[in-house]
Amino acid sequence: MGRLFDGPWPIVIIIVVALLLFAAPKLPAMARSLGQSMRIIKSEVKEMKNDGKTDSTDTASGPVEGKIVNHPPAKPGEPTDGTDVPPSTRA
Repeated sequence: MGRLFDGPWPIVIIIVVALLLFAAPKLPAMARSLGQSMRIIKSEVKEMKNDGKTDSTDTASGPVEGKIVNHPPAKPGEPTDGTDVPPSTRA
């Protein structure tokens, strides 16, 4: 009668079956949460590795270069005197 709990495998199987029976609706949310945590940890480890290194392409200390953006032609009813008015299609 005591042979059922002699090894660890029967206990592990019982725990897995109990989890599948009682926690099945919560498993997708737990897996999603675990995946997000793993991504956060991975990015933090990468940042820690790159923390002491200097990047040769870093231009933060140099001058900032701007870019001129051409707006589409004005529609009827919009000002054409050069004032920057956001398009009316933006939400």
